[in-house]
Amino acid sequence: MVAMQRVRDARVGRLGTVTPDGRPHLVPCCFAVLDDTAYTAVDAKPKATLDLRRLQNIRSTPATCLLVDHYDEDWALLWWVRMDGEARVADAPSEVKRAKSALVTKYAQYGHVAIPGPIIAIEIASWVTWP
Repeated sequence: MVAMQRVRDARVGRLGTVTPDGRPHLVPCCFAVLDDTAYTAVDAKPKATLDLRRLQNIRSTPATCLLVDHYDEDWALLWWVRMDGEARVADAPSEVKRAKSALVTKYAQYGHVAIPGPIIAIEIASWVTWP
């Protein structure tokens, strides 16, 4: 599947959540996909708190999307993949370990940057692709 390979190779995604008052909230993120679940972590890059807005949003409204895209000056090479689903904070130790391992495998930086915060798991319900 071309979309899955593009997602596997992509280095950054945009995580879309909904605030408690119904407003969209979009942030860039590192991620890994295992089967039908996408994972992203609250890592140790500079942040004011580990209880990020995206976590508050997911607790309030779990409907979430993860968008991965590619831009090129040659517009024939443009593409995007959107994964829609329900997000939750992963709490099972085996799932957290598996997600962290996938993130470390995909991003060498995680060998030097800790993942002290929660892991967000997005159960992917649908994949939308263009073109």
